[in-house]
This record gives sequence, C-alpha cells and structure tokens, in this order.
Amino acid sequence: MGKSHSKLSSAELEELQRSTAFDKRELKEWYKGFLKDCPSGHLTKSEFQKIYQRFFPYGDPTSFASYVFRVFDQDHSGVIDFREFICALSVTSRGSLDEKLDWAFRLYDIDGNGRITFDEMLAIVTAIYKMDSCWVWAQQQVGSMVDLPEDEDTPEKRVRKIFGAMDKDENGSLDMEEFKEGSQRDPTIVNALSLYDGLV
Repeated sequence: MGKSHSKLSSAELEELQRSTAFDKRELKEWYKGFLKDCPSGHLTKSEFQKIYQRFFPYGDPTSFASYVFRVFDQDHSGVIDFREFICALSVTSRGSLDEKLDWAFRLYDIDGNGRITFDEMLAIVTAIYKMDSCWVWAQQQVGSMVDLPEDEDTPEKRVRKIFGAMDKDENGSLDMEEFKEGSQRDPTIVNALSLYDGLV
C-alpha cells in the first residue's frame, strides 16, 4: 500500500473505509500493528502459519492456516498485503452473515470451481480437527474423539453428516446456494468463522 510503509495515505484510508467495516482510527491502529509484525508490508504463508501456531500451540494449525492464507491472498501473489489482510478481517469479524458465508464458501472451495466436493470439505474439517489439541491427543491415545457426538467424532463422520444435510440434489458437491442454506440451518458452520477473530 503506497511506496512508504510508515503510514497510510488519505486516499488509501478512505478507500479502506469504504471497503471494510473499520473506521479511520481502527485502520491506522491495525496498520501500525501489521507493520510491526510485518515490516516488509507483506505477510508470507510461513509467517501466517506461525501466527496460527501461537494460538494453537498444542495442535497442528499448519494446514488450516494454509487454507485461510489462500482466501486472504486475493491476488494470489503468495503474500498478504495490508489491504488483503484488513478486508478479510473485516468480513470474518464484522461482516454480515451473507458475507461470512461467501468467505467460508471460498475457504471450502479449495480448487475455486464454484462447488465444494466431499474431499474439499474433508480437507478443511480435518485441518480444523488437527488444530484441536484434545482431538489430536485422543487420536494418539484412544483413537477417537472423546467430547464430540459419535456421529461427529472423526472428520469423515462430520463431513458425511454435513453433506447429508446440505447436498439437496445429492450430486456429491455443494453449490453456493446449498452451502448457504445448510450453513444457516447448522450454526456450527458459521460459528467456526469466529476462529478467525483475533487470530491475525
């Protein structure tokens, strides 16, 4: 954002105010913090993964952080600049339900073809389960999740349950409409978005 990384220009601030749910003061504070953590003005995938590791020190957030990074990195440059960062943060922390579901759909639609397959959802759900140190420990010790219902104690069972409820046309994939309708009926999908609040 601009040639100098020291502060946002008035034009950049105005544009970000229009594009996000943050006011000027908040944008300046977020930018200051972003530059403190990323003096280059860019956040790499490995830096992003390290941030997640701080929040999930006993689980393995590497895969999930990679999937989230892909959605944050709107221009697919391999780095997240401040604009990409703050726009994604705005949606995940202050966006409307519809905006959050659009964002979540892009997260689950790994190949970006407009449909979520069983395998794509399984990859994301598995990554989420791996972040949970209790699940990781339980898998290592007893082979099952101890605090989830039996029909959700593995990523495969959870995804089977989700697809059973959401895949109305039973074609093996979810389009945006099926995903949004199903997510509104299953608040755990939307609640999972709260994972992003404060993580970056």
